[in-house]
Amino acid sequence: MMIPEVAVKVGAALGEGPVWDIARECLWFVDIKGHRLHRFDPKTGALESTAAPEEPGWVVPLRDGALLVGAKAGVHRHARGAFTLLHAVEQDLPGNRLNDAAVHPDGSVWLGTMDNAEDAPSGGYYRLHAGVCTALSPKPMIITNGPAFSPDGRTVYLVDTLERTILSAPVDAEGHPGVTRIFARVPPGMGYPDGPAVDSAGTVWVGLFGGWGVVRFAPDGTMLGKVEFPVANVTKIAFGGADLTTVYATTARKGLSQGELAAQPAAGDLFTFTVEVPGLAPEYPSV
Repeated sequence: MMIPEVAVKVGAALGEGPVWDIARECLWFVDIKGHRLHRFDPKTGALESTAAPEEPGWVVPLRDGALLVGAKAGVHRHARGAFTLLHAVEQDLPGNRLNDAAVHPDGSVWLGTMDNAEDAPSGGYYRLHAGVCTALSPKPMIITNGPAFSPDGRTVYLVDTLERTILSAPVDAEGHPGVTRIFARVPPGMGYPDGPAVDSAGTVWVGLFGGWGVVRFAPDGTMLGKVEFPVANVTKIAFGGADLTTVYATTARKGLSQGELAAQPAAGDLFTFTVEVPGLAPEYPSV
């Protein structure tokens, strides 16, 4: 049985973007509203934290030990304590920020933006490859989440959070998405779909903000079930460990009342559980 337990106390306002670093055998994730980058070492249980510029939506490790960090102004490189802006994103939309990202098997980084006030449909998706950041075609959304990719990289999953909709699109040989279609919907009363991840069998795992868990979908969009959590806001999972069967899940305190926080003392912490089907080996960007 998949029973989540706290891996480490964090108390994040908005924990997000967990990603396993194979080379360094650790997990990276962010606290967006807390302006923090976190590194968790499962061997020692140690949590190291670094202040981030503005609001970091995601973090991706690089082969050389540096990090790519998606903050409000755009994509940064973080190395030896310094943040360097590499690519400004949506300078014409100062109310937007970067929110989630994933690395395609071809080494490109796909990232999404959102309206930080969670009101206007101004969020979009971009592909960063060979030093060029290109806008992608899905319709504007208030809150984008994802993307995530099928095991062969030929399908991308995109989440329209406030519409409770998960979209999919084919990815061509040049790494560009085709026409999107509705892959699955999260029914009312089950929370809002947050960050997606895909395992080696092609199962799509989606965090549920306000939904007390993580929901799983088969590659054909059929809902397979839900992993129940003791906290309401589960934002995203990542597969880690030596065999990629250890799941890590970020959670959030954002939006919870004082009474709800008292009833959910682990809200904002990093959770873990194990699975039988391993995840996909994380890719390193070639940007």
